[in-house]
Amino acid sequence: MLRIFHTADWHLGHHLHGVSRQLEHQQFLDWLLDELHNKQADALIVAGDIFDSANPSSAAQSQLYEFLVKARTRLPNLDVVLIGGNHDSASRLDAPSPILNALGVTVVGGLSRDAQGNIDWDRLLVPLTNAAGEIKAWCGAMPFLRNADLPATARDVASGTERPDEQDNDPLISGMKALYAELFAQLQQKASNAESLILTGHCYMVNGAVSELSERKILGGNQHALPVELFPDDIAYVALGHLHLAQRVGANEHIRYSGSPIPLSFDESDYSHQVVQVDVRAGQPVETVAVKIPRSVQLLRIPNGKDFAVLSDVIGHLENLILDDLPIEQRPLLELRIRLEKPEPGLRQQIEEAIVKLPVRLLKISTAYSGSEKSLADLKIEERLEELQPLDVFQRCYQNKYDKEAPEAMNALFNELVESLQGTE
Repeated sequence: MLRIFHTADWHLGHHLHGVSRQLEHQQFLDWLLDELHNKQADALIVAGDIFDSANPSSAAQSQLYEFLVKARTRLPNLDVVLIGGNHDSASRLDAPSPILNALGVTVVGGLSRDAQGNIDWDRLLVPLTNAAGEIKAWCGAMPFLRNADLPATARDVASGTERPDEQDNDPLISGMKALYAELFAQLQQKASNAESLILTGHCYMVNGAVSELSERKILGGNQHALPVELFPDDIAYVALGHLHLAQRVGANEHIRYSGSPIPLSFDESDYSHQVVQVDVRAGQPVETVAVKIPRSVQLLRIPNGKDFAVLSDVIGHLENLILDDLPIEQRPLLELRIRLEKPEPGLRQQIEEAIVKLPVRLLKISTAYSGSEKSLADLKIEERLEELQPLDVFQRCYQNKYDKEAPEAMNALFNELVESLQGTE
């Protein structure tokens, strides 16, 4: 038996409305080390978005490398596989790979090609061994695939210079299938019949549940969500990253998003964050166990969900809160969602008076106005620029200029532009 821990979307270096999440990440990493040791894990797979940006801070990089050193010190036989995500810089992740390889850590930030343009498949093929040093599985460590990684026809579709056909014949999806098919063929050549096959991916799958505030439907928008047929039937387990809500893909127990270890927005505060323990036995379906991650800092949204409440109800809720008096870095992060009939110049002061004795950190006050001529269905939410995603800003600019919504194809092209900029040094 081979025991794998699957996690993803760490987003080290993340800030929520200006507040660093370093403490929460450190407590997660310390907890993960203990779980790997106590559950006698053989391998750890981190399926992309290691960092929150392509240019992570020195503190975020130190946090990663210190974890890797501790993991290999406490578990000398642990195989560690890291792949790049859409938030990561492929070259930045790959740069220290010779040193990390010497520590027993495999890093695949992006696809590498030789002078003739051929992909170096060998660096994507990772043997996974048990405590006795026996190879029990081979992992195809596929990173996030950018447009430049795809065949020429697929790149033309992604850039908008060529229109796709029906989805079954879409060159972009066909290009993704071709790359995974080649990786699968390479795995088959490496593995014996007694060795299982594992794949990784950082992508958006059809029907995936998305947290709109912190994720994008990458790879050309929703019309290019990837089908489950991307993964051959002979694959024992597929470790996915990108979606922050832990979920399986369709009815497939062996194709899973692990989800992020901490909530990266208030929309994710109700997620059950976890890592996936995967027990692999040759010739048998894998067994998966969701290992719940303890929440070290609470996120409070009043009222809960996406509704708004009148100011008096919000203040009443605040007055009834019972919270432990914790050090400031461990105090709950608070968002208030207030419905107003008209602007309230003293709103901030009223809120601050209500929370002055509460051990919380107020991060955000969201307001919505519902005048007598508007129903709640017409509620307009006012947002600050820093609370919007780039696509939101683009869509609003397009609406203002042309008095109509931006076409889906143009939204997809804008997403690709953002992804290409994220990947630059």
